[in-house]
Amino acid sequence: MDQQIINLFDEYTHKPLKRDDFIRRLILLTGSLSAAMTALSQLEVRYDHAALTSAEDLLTEHITYPGDDTTIKAYLARPKENKKYGAVVVIHENRGLNPHIEDVTRRMAQAGYLALAPDALSPLGGTPSNEDQARDMFGKLDATKNLNNFIKAFDYLKTRPDCNGNTGCIGFCWGGAMANQLAVHVPDLKVAIPYYGRQPDAADVPRIKAAVQLHYGGLDERVNAGIPAYEEALKKAGVQYELYIYEGAQHAFNNDTAPTRYNAAAAKLAWERSLKFLERLRG
Repeated sequence: MDQQIINLFDEYTHKPLKRDDFIRRLILLTGSLSAAMTALSQLEVRYDHAALTSAEDLLTEHITYPGDDTTIKAYLARPKENKKYGAVVVIHENRGLNPHIEDVTRRMAQAGYLALAPDALSPLGGTPSNEDQARDMFGKLDATKNLNNFIKAFDYLKTRPDCNGNTGCIGFCWGGAMANQLAVHVPDLKVAIPYYGRQPDAADVPRIKAAVQLHYGGLDERVNAGIPAYEEALKKAGVQYELYIYEGAQHAFNNDTAPTRYNAAAAKLAWERSLKFLERLRG
């Protein structure tokens, strides 16, 4: 697919671009309404494209925990064996806690972790089924309270008898930016793994105590513009980090419900690297 079309869709999903304006510009790029609708069907996420992970050998449940003047809904998964596990907070994209992120949470549990996926939209009633509606809701979140709601996920995890006390996070897109913020704001966080997430301010990087592993799509110009300053700050602060750029991969290359942007080879390699990096949580 033409990169201009993918870039336009990226703008639509990350900036306040109304759907009517997006469709109008998509028609200009594709040449007709019919071609625009065909392109759109290839761009929008489809959960039937996901390789859904079985929960047969897992304990899964929907839980709640105390947030910042609110109650946060979350999806939890871990192996069935009753023992202590390293805990990983899984952070969704700007579509909320949807079936894809629940699937990623089960994948993390299958790898041997206590995995928790909070719903950032809990203060507004939770993630709706309409993804455009979900995206619009993110602009209504209070930034400080939203950050606190994710910080409090670690407080909740540490109260659980199946947590070994070692915590990390992994986030995608909007969640990748949040993973970077958690690295800054959670002093005892051991691991942060942002996938194609907006970088923190360079001045905040010295506060990072976690080991950080960064994953970017080579074609993701919007997010990648912040890499040089972030890497320079990480080096100056002496933060342990790994940085990977997957050439030819788009933004959201890990999302197997987005057929046009999903890159199976990049996703597989990034996931293998992520699991190796998380080994330090086993304790």
